[in-house]
Amino acid sequence: MSTAHITAELFAFLRELKANNNRQWFAAHRDRYESRVREPLLQFIREFDFRLRDISPAFLADPRRVGGALFRLHRDTRFSADKRPYKTHAGIQFRHRLGKGVHSPGFYLHLEPDNCFVALGLWRPDGRALLAVRKAIVGDADRWRSVVEGDSFRTHFRFGGESLTRAPRGFDSGHPHIDDLRRKDFVVYRELSDAETRDADFIDAFASSCRLGAPFMRFLTEAVGLTW
Repeated sequence: MSTAHITAELFAFLRELKANNNRQWFAAHRDRYESRVREPLLQFIREFDFRLRDISPAFLADPRRVGGALFRLHRDTRFSADKRPYKTHAGIQFRHRLGKGVHSPGFYLHLEPDNCFVALGLWRPDGRALLAVRKAIVGDADRWRSVVEGDSFRTHFRFGGESLTRAPRGFDSGHPHIDDLRRKDFVVYRELSDAETRDADFIDAFASSCRLGAPFMRFLTEAVGLTW
């Protein structure tokens, strides 16, 4: 029988952290973070490994406590006016083995009270990667159309992220996929209820979403010169 990795206690901790976002409160509740958030999510990552390898062996389920698939809770406040020390959500990214950080192709799970979602794609890619994807769309428009206009894909996912207001330099403003060519992020997502993520079989439901989005991920991964 499957066991839920994500529980009501995880969301309760995140809600309380949002209301008490300071180091003193966190120090007093660190054990709760470890037992209700961090360790269950690291176990989720471990158990997702064989499911991910079945989708693509090029992506990694890294269960390391530091530097792995689970994002750190501490915020980088060095260049921000917002000095609250902690994120009030938990995030997991299963990225490409050769990827460099969060801007690599990846499958992502976001856990936040009343704002959970699964996402996949390329978030804020650099200029080289962005140009490569745009060229791949123009170079194989039929394949791109079959990926993003399939009924199952369109029913399950929505595009997110930012777009240019005009056609990017060097691309035809009349191209049939101009809306996609204007994208600055190539990310799709599906919203989840908190209750969905707490289901005992959620890890398999998450895998199903990743599998459904695999043709999209494969297109992007190969477009930026990485193996699928």
